[in-house]
Amino acid sequence: MATRRVRRAALRSALVLAAGFGVFFAWSSYQVVRQASLDEAREADAIIVFGAAEYSGRPSPVLRARLEHAFALYQRKLAPVIITTGGAGWDPTYSEGGVGRDYLARKGIPDRHLIAETYSDNTSESALRAANIMRTNRMKTCVAVSDPYHLFRVKAMMQANGIETYTSPRPQAEGSPDKKKLQSIAREALGYMAWRLHITKVL
Repeated sequence: MATRRVRRAALRSALVLAAGFGVFFAWSSYQVVRQASLDEAREADAIIVFGAAEYSGRPSPVLRARLEHAFALYQRKLAPVIITTGGAGWDPTYSEGGVGRDYLARKGIPDRHLIAETYSDNTSESALRAANIMRTNRMKTCVAVSDPYHLFRVKAMMQANGIETYTSPRPQAEGSPDKKKLQSIAREALGYMAWRLHITKVL
């Protein structure tokens, strides 16, 4: 009898945990989708471009789209400085942040208006290092640029580091498969949950 009671108690605990996880996941997914639909671009102290892959010194199509969107915001004079983020990853020669900075410099943005963060390995580190750069330069507000579904997590992480953050999603290609969208939402929701639960290795 005692063994059965222990098993039942364990089963109830497991069900409660599963239900709690499900609710947290559903709420996180909703917030990911909600934030993705918002363009909060406005005047700020800096524009931050969150990194994506680079190929031997050239930005990937995703990174290029983020950089082009940040450039458009800069041309609208929403902020005087653009901060590009992202470390070297597998490439010992180039970093995402450095490639982003160089790309924007070639488009005519003066060096004094560009700052590259080149050491972060994931979104959480990018947010922390970008926030440190902003505090060092007495900046308090930013417009964060990334892919739409990434921005809920980006905003939460930047604000956790004391930076007032607005988001502006880079344009997406029309007609993206629903399966890919669902995968992106789930990935970002799980990444946010891992960060909130203090699981150190987050995307």
